[in-house]
Amino acid sequence: MLLGYEYISEANDDSVQGNQRQALLDAGVSASRIYSDTEAEQDSQRPQLETCLNALNAGDQLIVWRLDFLVDSRAQFLTILQDLLNRDVGFKVLDGPGSVFDTASINLKLTIDIVAALNDLETQILRRRTLTAHAAARERGQVLGGQRKMTVSMLKQAMTAMAESDLSMTAIAAQIGVTRATLYNYLSGDGSLKAAGQELLSQSEDLQLA
Repeated sequence: MLLGYEYISEANDDSVQGNQRQALLDAGVSASRIYSDTEAEQDSQRPQLETCLNALNAGDQLIVWRLDFLVDSRAQFLTILQDLLNRDVGFKVLDGPGSVFDTASINLKLTIDIVAALNDLETQILRRRTLTAHAAARERGQVLGGQRKMTVSMLKQAMTAMAESDLSMTAIAAQIGVTRATLYNYLSGDGSLKAAGQELLSQSEDLQLA
């Protein structure tokens, strides 16, 4: 049985949502078996994704339009892949770079090993960058600690990182010096601006015009 999952973001227009739904239908997923989550302003949880995953049985296949509409990080993707493998559930991505993921033509166990290795590499690189930054700060006599406030520069840096790299939200947040929760207050998992992010950029534009 085919089960589909779609994610509806306020940042996407109706044509994007229409393309997502039509792609799932064209892939053979019944409309009654498509699970939908809508982006919440201050909540990164996806209750219908959990429901969809729980509904899958051995021999079923999970189908999504694009990989970035399914997960927010490589770690989350790895967890889902491992769960599908353990339960003998197939997986297919229809569009975008993630369309290489189709268990009809690739070995899911090998895929998991590769993703796990990349995830570990990302963690090690992030740890090294953090230690280097702390050491440099100590040499300058600075004391690190406390939560930094999001700035326009930091927000733009995060948006660029999300658009041009495959770093997770956690890694990007650490890179710019804020918590993951703070970053989620300003950006969605797909890199689009939330209300707080739009307001911050708008305030910056207003100051430039003043």
